Amino acid sequence: MTVGIDDISIYIPRLFVDARDFAVARGMDPDKLQRGLGISKMAMVDTNQDPACMAANACLRIMQKSHLSPKDIGRLYVATESSLDESKAMNSYVIGMLEQIYGDDSFEHCGGIECKFACVSGSYALYDNSNWIRAGESGGKSAIVVVSDIAKYDLGSSGEYTQGAGAVAMLVNDNPRLLEFDPKVTSTSIKNEYDFYRPFGKETPIVHGQYSNLLYLLQVKKALMLYKEKALSTGLIKLKAGETILDYIDFLSMHLPYSNMGKKALAYLLRHEWRKLPRWKKIIEKIGMEEPIPKDPRGTIESVLADSEFMTKDHEFTKKFSKTEEFQEVYDTKLASSLIASQMIGNLYTASLYLGFRSCLEFEFQKGTDLAGKRFGFGSYGSGSSAMVFSGAIKPTYKEIVKDMNLESEIGNRVKLSLEEYEEIHENKRGPKENFLDSKEEFVLIDVENIAESKGERRYVFTG
Repeated sequence: MTVGIDDISIYIPRLFVDARDFAVARGMDPDKLQRGLGISKMAMVDTNQDPACMAANACLRIMQKSHLSPKDIGRLYVATESSLDESKAMNSYVIGMLEQIYGDDSFEHCGGIECKFACVSGSYALYDNSNWIRAGESGGKSAIVVVSDIAKYDLGSSGEYTQGAGAVAMLVNDNPRLLEFDPKVTSTSIKNEYDFYRPFGKETPIVHGQYSNLLYLLQVKKALMLYKEKALSTGLIKLKAGETILDYIDFLSMHLPYSNMGKKALAYLLRHEWRKLPRWKKIIEKIGMEEPIPKDPRGTIESVLADSEFMTKDHEFTKKFSKTEEFQEVYDTKLASSLIASQMIGNLYTASLYLGFRSCLEFEFQKGTDLAGKRFGFGSYGSGSSAMVFSGAIKPTYKEIVKDMNLESEIGNRVKLSLEEYEEIHENKRGPKENFLDSKEEFVLIDVENIAESKGERRYVFTG
C-alpha cells in the first residue's frame, strides 16, 4: 500500500535572538560562531507560547491549507522532548485547542499519544502511523504527526548557542501528494546511553557534547548499514561495482542540532561508504594525508575521544576532505538546501529533521529542480540513544504542496530580542500575560493554574 506525507506545515515563533549579538555578549568571535555552527538566528518563544500551542498552530495550518475537517483525521500524535506533564499527553492539549475552532468533541474519535525518545521520536511516530494505515486500520482517514519543541540550555553553557523553537505538522495518508515512503527498509539502532538527558524536574538538559556528537554519527551509521541491507534484499536499490548506497539517495535530511552538524554527518557517512571504493584512492591523493585510525579502533567512544592525537588528525582530515570537489558536489546537490532553514531558526529537537526536509523542498524548488521521483533519505537521531534511517520518493503531484512554500512569509514579521529581553524569557521572569508580541489568529497560553486542587492546568485561547 502507498503511504506517505501528503502535506506539511510549520509554526515558528516570531521572536528571535541574533547569533552575532549573542556571540558578542558571550565574548565569542561572531564569525567563528557562525562558521562553526552555521547559525544566524535562533527562534524564541514568547511568554504566552509553549510546545503545545506551537503544535496546535502547526496542526491548524495544515488542516486549513488542505481543507480538512476533524472527520478526516483518525489519529493525532505529538512527538516532543519538551513535555508539559508527566501523565497528560500533549496531543490532548492540541485537540482541546483545535476544538475551539471545530467545535466541542469534534475530535473525540481521534486516537493518539505523546511520543518521547529525544529528537528521534517524530520518526517513530511517523513510522507507527504509516503502519497503522498499511494495516488497514485507518478506514480511509489520515493521521497528523506533529513534532514540537523548545531547545533550551543553561545560560552560559556551550549549548546556549544552539537554541531554537518551532513545530512541524505532517499529514500522513494512503494517497500522498508529496512523498511516498519506501516500504520494508526503515532501520533502527538503539543503545542505553547518557549523552544528553533531562531528569525529572530539570528544565534544561545535561549534555556531553563531544560524546553525543560522536554517538550520533555512530548510531546513524549503524542504522544506515541495516537500511543498506534491506534496500538491497528488497530490490529497492541495486548496486553496481564501485557504487555506494548514497549514490542512490538524491537528497538527504539529517538531524540538525545546529546546521553544520549536518555537514559533519555527511562527511562521516561518505568516508565510511567511500573508503573501500576505487574513488577513495584519488581522494586520499588530493587530501595529501592518510585517513587517521585511533590507537584502539575497536575501543569505546570514551577511548576514541581521549586519543587526542587521533582527534586532532581526524579533525584535520575531515576539514581537508570537506574541501574536495567530490565532497562538495555531494554536499551541494544532496544536503545544502536542507540546512538553510536551520541557519535561520536554530535547533528544534524533534522538528529539526523535518524542518530540514521542508527547507530542501522549498529551496530546491526555487532553484528550478525537478523533484518528481527523487529519493529522500532521512537520518534521524535521538539521544539516549536511537537512530532511524528511512527513505521515500517524491510524488509527481509535489508541486501542489511545494509551490506555495515560503519560509519567511510563513514565519511572519520577526522581532529581534535584546539580550536582556532574551534572559527575562529564559529565566521565566515574565508570566503568560506579559508577552512581547500581540498575537493574531493563533493559539496562545493565557494561564497556568497555581491553586493546589488544579495546579498546573493550562488554558489556551485562539486570538482573533
